[in-house]
Amino acid sequence: MPKKAKPAGNGKDEGAVPCKQVKVEVAAGLSALNFDSPSSLFESLISPIKTETFFKEFWEQKPLLIQRDDPTLAKYYQSLFKLTDLKSLCCQGLYYGRDVNVCRCISGKKKILNKDGKAHFLQLRKDFDQKRATIQFHQPQRFKDELWRIQEKLECYFGSLVGSNVYITPAGSQGLPPHYDDVEVFILQLEGEKHWRLYPPTVTMAREYSVEPEARIGAPTHDFVLKTGDLLYFPRGTIHQADTPSGLAHSTHVTISTYQNNSWGDFLLDSISGLVFDTAKEDVELRTGIPPQLLMQVETPAVTTRKLSGFLRTLADRLEGTKELLSSDMKKDFVMHRLPPYYVGDGTELLAPGGKLPRLDSTVRLQFKDHIVLTVGPDQDQSDEAQQKMVYVYHSLKNRRETHMMGKEEETETHGLRFPLSHVAALKQIWNSSAVSVKNLKLATDEEKESLVLSLWTECLIQVV
Repeated sequence: MPKKAKPAGNGKDEGAVPCKQVKVEVAAGLSALNFDSPSSLFESLISPIKTETFFKEFWEQKPLLIQRDDPTLAKYYQSLFKLTDLKSLCCQGLYYGRDVNVCRCISGKKKILNKDGKAHFLQLRKDFDQKRATIQFHQPQRFKDELWRIQEKLECYFGSLVGSNVYITPAGSQGLPPHYDDVEVFILQLEGEKHWRLYPPTVTMAREYSVEPEARIGAPTHDFVLKTGDLLYFPRGTIHQADTPSGLAHSTHVTISTYQNNSWGDFLLDSISGLVFDTAKEDVELRTGIPPQLLMQVETPAVTTRKLSGFLRTLADRLEGTKELLSSDMKKDFVMHRLPPYYVGDGTELLAPGGKLPRLDSTVRLQFKDHIVLTVGPDQDQSDEAQQKMVYVYHSLKNRRETHMMGKEEETETHGLRFPLSHVAALKQIWNSSAVSVKNLKLATDEEKESLVLSLWTECLIQVV
C-alpha cells in the first residue's frame, strides 16, 4: 500500500489551494503579462526579446536592458508594490530584520539603521524622509498576490526557487554599496527612476554575495536610468550599484532572483552520493577498506589518486545511458520550499479532492504537474543497510506562502506519497501521458492500479477525465 512521504503532514493545510480550482482568472482587471503558461509568462516578462535570443545571448553571459515606453505596463508595474503599501503591511505585523531593513550607503559601506522589534510605518517614513534611508522589504510575494502569481509561474519555468526583495529609495540617495550576488537577477522598475551602473565580474558565476570597493571595480560597462515599466537582467557575479537621481520622486524596484546553488556542480554533488551507494551494493571493490593510516597522510599518495580515478570511471560508465530516476535531495528541497500554486481566494479553504472518484475503468490525468516531482530513495522507515528503495511523489500544493524564502521560518515538512519501486513504471505512464486508462497501468494487479490512482486522487494530484 502507498504511504505518506515522511516526515508526515500535521494536518495544518492553511493557505492550500482548492483542488477543483486548477484554472484561475484574474480577480480584477487585465494583467499586462501572459499567465497562460510558465513559458508564456516568461516570454511576456522579457518582451520584446524572444526567449530563444535571451538564453542564447544573455543568460549567464551579459546584462540585458529593456527600456519601454508603455503606459499600460508602467501602470501594471506600479500595482505590484508601492511605497504607500507599507502602511497597510505594517498593520499586519512586520519586524525589523525579518521583514524590513532600513539602510543607506555611506562612504562605500552599508549602514543598517534598523530599530528593534516591530516596524511602524511612521518610523519607516521618518527614516526614509529625514535620513534618506532605503527601505528593503523582504519577500513581498508573501503579501502581494500578483507577485505571488508571477514568482510561482517563474518557479515552474525555471524549476528553481524564485525570491524577491523590494527596494524603496528616496531621491538623491543610495541604499547599497557596489556588490555582486550569487543569483540571476531580474529588476522591475515599479515607481520613479533609478540610476544603475554595472561592472564586469571579478568572479564569474559567483557562488556567494560580496561587496566590492570602488577602487577595485574600475569604470562601469553600463550606465543608464531605469524608468517605470523597464526591466533589467544581469547574471550572478555582475557588480552593480544604483541610486535615485536627485530632484525626482522616490524610486521603487523589485529584484526577482533565481538559480542560487543550482549549477551542474551542485547537481553532481547531489547525484553522486546515491550513485556510489547503489554501485557499492554490486561492486565488492568499492566495499573493501582503504589502506591503513590513509587518513593520516599529509598528501594523497599517487596510488590512491589512481584508485579513485578508476572508481570515478566506473561510476561514469554506470551512469551513462541509464534511465533510472536519480535520487535527488535538490528535487526534494525545491518542492519543499517553493510557492504553492497561485489561486484567487482568501486562503482559508482546506485542500480536498474534487470530481469523480477514480475506478479501474476510469481515465485519469495529472494536475498541478508543474508542482510535483518524482524521485527514488531509501525507505525512510528502515535504518539498516538492507533498506529497500521506494519511489516518492512530492508536491507543493500544501506549502505555506507566508514562509516562502524566509530561511528558518520556511516550510520544513514534505508533502506527498511513497510507493514500492515496482510502481515507478505506472507513475511514469501517468506523468508522460495527457490521459491514461487506469486498467492499462503497468502494475501486476487491478487492486494495485486502483490503489495507486486513489492515493494520487486523494492527494489532489490527478483527476478523472
